[in-house]
Amino acid sequence: MDVAANLEEIQSMIGQACKRSNRNPEEITIIGVTKYVTIERTEETINAGIANLGENRLEGFLEKYNHFGNKANWHFIGTMQSRKVKDVINHVHMLHSLDRSSLAKEIDKRAEKPVDCFVQVNVSGEESKHGLDPGKVIPFIEEIEKYSNVHVVGLMTMAPHIEDKDRLREIFRNLAELRDSIKEKKFPHAPCEFLSMGMSNDYDLAVEEGATHIRVGSKLVGS
Repeated sequence: MDVAANLEEIQSMIGQACKRSNRNPEEITIIGVTKYVTIERTEETINAGIANLGENRLEGFLEKYNHFGNKANWHFIGTMQSRKVKDVINHVHMLHSLDRSSLAKEIDKRAEKPVDCFVQVNVSGEESKHGLDPGKVIPFIEEIEKYSNVHVVGLMTMAPHIEDKDRLREIFRNLAELRDSIKEKKFPHAPCEFLSMGMSNDYDLAVEEGATHIRVGSKLVGS
């Protein structure tokens, strides 16, 4: 499996999805999810032209960050335990899993500068998924305004791994509508411009529904 060839195919799919939805492919950031692959495979990914890498466990993140440093923009996409914030937060380009006030408080305490965060939303309502109930997102964003090092740049969700494209579109569309309602409020600490949604099995649908950041693992780097 050649990462550069995979990337070419993904970019082609994004281009087609953008054409169908009248979007510009340059609006889409591909995050290469390297959580299951080796240092060597990660290096191949960087060399193929992927500037943004995603990790979801502290150990894997630190191993790769310590090896590559600032050769990539690092995205932490997994659940963040408050006690581990101090080890990660000053190395990340974006955190995709802000989901509780205690985490926002710890980020505010540990960060050396404001951190770009996505608020994680459990749009599908699955018990196995992390994230806030959609109805609690705006009150949560209002509540964390006091934390000056927390900058909410958008919303993130994980859709279920299903074949039902109509259901997937509904989930992505609901997140986009919620993002729009937050943008309208013009919170200084939460411009909420971006949508982190779509993975290897559904990123083309996510792009059609407004995704700005897609998190692609197996289709790009293997597993």
